[in-house]
Amino acid sequence: MDISETFWNDRYLNKDTGWDLGVISTPLKKYFDQLNNKEQRILIPGGGNAHEAEYLHELGFINVFVVDVSEKALSNFKTRVPSFPVSHVIHNNFFELNMRFDLIIEQTFFCAIDPSLRPKYVEQAHQLLNANGKIVGLLFNAPLYKDRPPFGGHKDEYLEYFQPLFNIEIMEPAYNSEESRTGKELFVKLLKT
Repeated sequence: MDISETFWNDRYLNKDTGWDLGVISTPLKKYFDQLNNKEQRILIPGGGNAHEAEYLHELGFINVFVVDVSEKALSNFKTRVPSFPVSHVIHNNFFELNMRFDLIIEQTFFCAIDPSLRPKYVEQAHQLLNANGKIVGLLFNAPLYKDRPPFGGHKDEYLEYFQPLFNIEIMEPAYNSEESRTGKELFVKLLKT
């Protein structure tokens, strides 16, 4: 399965981005609205058009970073949000990052990577997080596709991946999903052990 930079650039060039809501999702907006520490280091992996980064930036968070393998997606974001720090827009593979963060935001990245990489995602997220760091966001709780992204999954599978390295504070059906995703998402808050 070829899920390379070319694959993702082509998806953005052809506007084949059905996963992109065009705005920040309500569950993440509500979560961000209650955060107080605007200096915490936040990573949005596979950020794409990065509506979450744009929203955090508008709220005054100063250490938000977006990483994506798609140069086209990052170019779209930089054009749309020219005031966002260019050095915080990283054209790289999440699995090759060597930085530290307090919070990793999960929004349609876990479902975009080949499912065989899910254990590696968990290990990399654990390495990237500072002590007391956490992953917060949404995971699809639906089968979806097996031969192309978005790849689905279910709660029991996710627990197997995350429980060895994270305390599962929240992994429950999202009560405020966007209409098209109602009943198909888990809101997660996973604390690094």
